Amino acid sequence: MTRIVRFADDAGTVRTGVADDTGGVRAFPGAPLIAELLRLSVAELRALVENTAAGPAAVHEPDVLPLPPLDGLMELWAAGVTYERSREARVEESTEQSVYERIYDAERPELFFKSPPWRVVTDGEPIAVRDDSELNVPEPELALVLNRYGETVGYLVADDVSSRSIEGENPLYLPQAKIYAGSAAVSSAIVPAWEIDVPDALDITMAVWRDGEAVYRASTSTAAFHRTPQGLVDHLWRSQPFPDGAVLSTGTGIVPALDFTLHAGDVVEISIEGVGTLRNPVRAQQSELDWLVEAINHPLTRRAHRSGFPE
Repeated sequence: MTRIVRFADDAGTVRTGVADDTGGVRAFPGAPLIAELLRLSVAELRALVENTAAGPAAVHEPDVLPLPPLDGLMELWAAGVTYERSREARVEESTEQSVYERIYDAERPELFFKSPPWRVVTDGEPIAVRDDSELNVPEPELALVLNRYGETVGYLVADDVSSRSIEGENPLYLPQAKIYAGSAAVSSAIVPAWEIDVPDALDITMAVWRDGEAVYRASTSTAAFHRTPQGLVDHLWRSQPFPDGAVLSTGTGIVPALDFTLHAGDVVEISIEGVGTLRNPVRAQQSELDWLVEAINHPLTRRAHRSGFPE
């Protein structure tokens, strides 16, 4: 299996390339951004990936710093209430229950902006909970990587970290519940769409680790998805262009009960069959994500904030 990656070398130079199962990485010619790759059609991108993968490995993944595979004018968006469990959880927590009951079966889906590229974290980097919220959860989701034409060119593991208490108080608070530093995490490698045979039946699992013990475990499958991924994309692409493509997180089928909330020091582990695993430690102070600003121009800043996890 090949994967599309974005990485920094020891000099801080950012490149993109193709990684293989041995960890070898071959850089794309011309050092394009991920955003530039998403200006290509699926066929053009596949030809570039396969041609690049045929060459010798220039570096190996342990010797470089993996970066979130978003850059340029890309945007990260998300969908809500696309699984029955998500509808149940929103109804349970909300003071305006009918809003979520209606959206589940409505033709128009719930779509919302989640993050610009610079505020997205990747595997091993911290996610955060809002310090003005008492109930916070991870939301494991399959994310679609979309080119400028709205074609799905790849997949990522995503965590749409959310404040249940803020959204539950009033649905109009959704942006505050969903959009803040440390609320958006994605896996570090894009699995090309042509590498996934059946994206509509992928197992999704999540565990939350606290002091070495799993305090929460759950699983679902994309087979339980209430909408079609392409239907979400069609609505997202209405009335707005995405010149550098976008990533669309497709909603969660796993939501803990109301007696569960993330704690500082927890580790969230999400796996999606065929796509990868995403692991992130949890922080409870927003100031602990201030380094994201410095990392815009100095990507090696991320090294000091990245955790290693025992296998």
